[in-house]
Amino acid sequence: MSKNTICLWFERDAEEAARFYTKIFPQSHLGAIHKAPSDYPAGKAGDTLVVEFVVAGIPCIGLNGGPQFKHSEAFSFQIATDDQEETDRYWNEIVGNGGHESECGWCKDKWGISWQITPRMLTEAMAMGGQVAKRAFEAMMPMKKIDIASIEAAIRG
Repeated sequence: MSKNTICLWFERDAEEAARFYTKIFPQSHLGAIHKAPSDYPAGKAGDTLVVEFVVAGIPCIGLNGGPQFKHSEAFSFQIATDDQEETDRYWNEIVGNGGHESECGWCKDKWGISWQITPRMLTEAMAMGGQVAKRAFEAMMPMKKIDIASIEAAIRG
């Protein structure tokens, strides 16, 4: 296990979520699955308790801890994309499998984890500052999934 690992709390679906994430994103894989050695408040001995996985190069563990805590937008994975096809693919996988759209390139998966599917060119436009950043930002604001052609048009003015 990595020295620094993100722990994601799930009610009971950590293994299903980990398998879903590692199927979608490159540089991802499923690791060890640890069973509970005895009964615990959210489950029984032998239930899946912790799942180790890597998603887009980030080491994570999923903890089946029960219903006490819910995910929020205060934490999200940001996935940088290179083109519209890649943006569409990730967005459609998350939203089309029980998730839902949010604003400005954000969506949530069916477990409530937030994802930012962000084209690199949008990030680069924002880093330019000035009028370019302003136009890109204003074009992005009404979007759900980012439309790269519209952002490029805004950058050009």
